[in-house]
Amino acid sequence: MTAQPIPYMTEAEYLQRERASAVKHEYYDGHIYAMAGASEAHNLIAMNIAALLRSRVRGSMCRAYPSDMRVKVQQTGLNTYPDFSIVCGSPSFVDPEKRDTLTNPSLIIEILSPSTESYDRGEKFQHYRTIDTLQEYILVAQNQYRIERFVRNESNEWVLSDIVGIEASLPLTLLQAKIPLAEIYEQVELRSDLTLLREMRSDDLYNATGGDAGETT
Repeated sequence: MTAQPIPYMTEAEYLQRERASAVKHEYYDGHIYAMAGASEAHNLIAMNIAALLRSRVRGSMCRAYPSDMRVKVQQTGLNTYPDFSIVCGSPSFVDPEKRDTLTNPSLIIEILSPSTESYDRGEKFQHYRTIDTLQEYILVAQNQYRIERFVRNESNEWVLSDIVGIEASLPLTLLQAKIPLAEIYEQVELRSDLTLLREMRSDDLYNATGGDAGETT
């Protein structure tokens, strides 16, 4: 979550506002939080993953959704936008008519950034772990060739494996696929966390002064 929350609102008020907003927000405990902007590396990685996932789910019982698909964590009430969510089987939505808030992801992928990394690893993952259908949680670094893969085992424990190096491949059990890191990081110039953080702060300053200021504070 980023920036300061605006005053309390109900989830129904949030959804009404969100569906008309050009800026995406998370919702939790009566407050909304503007989502941070994305770096070039983040966008390139996201485009690569989108293409790779599309080819892997084609012809299967799974569906892949990009970051415009909102996910609600039913047990905690968090509404958020994972970079990617995959459902294997029939998708379930808060509103079956609008179909814009998913409740039963099987796999979630987040692309890390300096401003969100601690949240994605910590509090956000705590929310995600309460989703009964979730089996895999993937964290993709954008400053090194590294992916962290968490898999829920039969004892309901989350087991971490590190996939490191441009020659490595990311196994996705649900899709019965392995994705080479070379394809995930294609055309991506790795940059230090400090450089990425400076870029993010520059974007935040622009949003606060010249963009949708009312939406981000």
